[in-house]
Amino acid sequence: MSAAKSLLIELGTEELPPKALDELSAAFLRGICDGLAKRGIDAGLDLAQAYASPRRLAAYIPAVAATQPPQALERRGPALNAALDAEGRPSKALFGFAQSCGVSVEQLEKLETDKGGWFVWRTVKPGQPVAALLPEIIDEALKTLPIPRPMRWADHDYSFVRPAHWLVILHGADIVDGSVLGLHSGRKSRGHRFMHPQPVHLADADGWLDAMRACNVLADPRERRQRIRNQVDLAAAVTGGVPRFDEALLDELANLTEWPVAIACTFEREFLGVPPEALVTTMVANQKFVPVFDIDGRLTEHFIGIANIESKDPAEIRKGYERVIRPRFADAKFFWDEDLKTPLASYQEQLKNVTYQQALGSLWDKSVRVAELARVVANRVGVDAAMATRAASLSKCDLLTRMVGEFPELQGVMGRYYASHDGETAAVAEALDSYYQPRFGGDAIAADRLGQVLAVAERLDTLAGIFAVSMKPGGNKDPFALRRAALGLARTLIEGGLELDLRASFIEALELLPDAALAAGLKPGKDGKPPALNAGQRRAILTDELYDFVLDRLRGYYAEQGFDNAQFEAVLAVQPVSLADFDGRLRAVAEFSRCPEAVSLAAANKRVANILRKHADEPGAPPIGRTIDPTRFEADAERELADALASARHDSAAALAAGDYTAALARLSQLQTAVDAFFDSVLVNADDPMVRANRLALLGQLKAQFGAIADIALL
Repeated sequence: MSAAKSLLIELGTEELPPKALDELSAAFLRGICDGLAKRGIDAGLDLAQAYASPRRLAAYIPAVAATQPPQALERRGPALNAALDAEGRPSKALFGFAQSCGVSVEQLEKLETDKGGWFVWRTVKPGQPVAALLPEIIDEALKTLPIPRPMRWADHDYSFVRPAHWLVILHGADIVDGSVLGLHSGRKSRGHRFMHPQPVHLADADGWLDAMRACNVLADPRERRQRIRNQVDLAAAVTGGVPRFDEALLDELANLTEWPVAIACTFEREFLGVPPEALVTTMVANQKFVPVFDIDGRLTEHFIGIANIESKDPAEIRKGYERVIRPRFADAKFFWDEDLKTPLASYQEQLKNVTYQQALGSLWDKSVRVAELARVVANRVGVDAAMATRAASLSKCDLLTRMVGEFPELQGVMGRYYASHDGETAAVAEALDSYYQPRFGGDAIAADRLGQVLAVAERLDTLAGIFAVSMKPGGNKDPFALRRAALGLARTLIEGGLELDLRASFIEALELLPDAALAAGLKPGKDGKPPALNAGQRRAILTDELYDFVLDRLRGYYAEQGFDNAQFEAVLAVQPVSLADFDGRLRAVAEFSRCPEAVSLAAANKRVANILRKHADEPGAPPIGRTIDPTRFEADAERELADALASARHDSAAALAAGDYTAALARLSQLQTAVDAFFDSVLVNADDPMVRANRLALLGQLKAQFGAIADIALL
């Protein structure tokens, strides 16, 4: 076998979608590697690299053998009982199988398995040259790319994400002959569309990256990102400001350019009178510009554009960038000035004309429900109820403003500005913005208490309403973002430390819904009639569904923090009414799990649960928590366990009352010695029914004491 050589595959296209480019690039390399591995071809796959730019997808693998190794083939024929007759002579089926394999019956082998025996034909097929397999591998890789809307071009029968124009397949210095998407492979690539439009001759696979760089194409996305970072920092330093852009914008800029060049630009200072969020939104979302702030975090009149060309006259590019942003800023200023002429509260009446959901009414109806929930929640957590009601009544008004109509992502943000302008209290204005938090994964919850109250009320109504009309998520579909709403509700309650009865809160939210909403969610049965449920029964069913839905969102939330699923299930088993309380219990259980006594006590609790379950159906079986009769004790171990349990119950009572579950479990962990001694020397299933009942009562109290925190048996 000849020595392994580097493999380069480059597919040149029209400009690829920037937001999908990273995923396409990774999937292309993965498809090539999988194709090689499936065929048993030796390749340095650990060192394989995906490269991409707006006009190309490329895969580079540093060591690929020239020939596929010999392939062992096995073809299974008829079963033994069908292949031989009663006298052991070959049947027609066996002769036919041998003939189809091109061999005699004597050349076949037998295969014995636990499911029976078969005749098989085994052979070794010489490996094919890798060059002969690569076109097929590439074609397979392209077909697996995540392309939601492939397109056709010219009169071809094939399709791809964008029209393809050139194909390079080099194995070392050799051209691999083949065709993909109607393109015949060669060693001619293409450089930058404007700075180096002529074809680029490639000597070998290893020289491709440098050859691209020499013709003004940075084919490595990592190199482009770093170049953009460096150039933006330099351009911003000249202005005396600090650039601000996140990884998403950086990735998009890198995927829009092959030779990025930063251009420092400015706009008229009069636009700085517009809320900075509006200016930043149009700069980043619409134009992919990088805003520049001063050292105190205030937006400046400077911004940075990223050109895809190193121009001889960068001033012209700067003028173009400044010219294109000016009308957008002028629109934002117009929207701002016009919106300020109308008090935010005056939009309340107009909310009646905007439908939220047919059975749930208008945005006005939703605002009224949220206001009532906010009042109730505020009273329970010690927040000014009047302020909560006021904030809730204004919370949807900015949706009708011109600015939010143009920039929907500014909802809440603009509500804060307009409320402040109208003289609303700072707390109310802040809550109109913060109650949207968390807006995305990893975002913080509202920092202000009033915002937390409004966030909880808003999400309670949303979840209750959409569940009531039977539009809860299914599969990947979640048009009302209920999973995000449920996690946002849970995080706000937990991280905000809000002690609320979650089930009771959902019941209150459901009671505020119109009867039409509860009726709309009742689906007809097999007889074509909706189930005969009264409103109370319907709410009870929905409350259980909502509680389970929210708790299910917490599995991933806690898993990301390192909590074990068994710990989660142990707490879930006792169905805490408050999520803040759930959190306290879970953290205590996790701490308990690290104690040396945990394993023994968990096993003991499981044993206790099994014993109690076994005797639960016996006549006169004691309920958990039944009073123990000390005169029925016959062994020292049961007396000692009863005394230890009574002492632990007394000592941990204050901790349990205060919600200090860590301290309570730490005290209960001291029961290990007494519990182990009990099971070592005491027979629970005593012949005397009164003694047996007394021992079961003792175990019931032990289980109840641990069960006051979590079901330790599940650990």
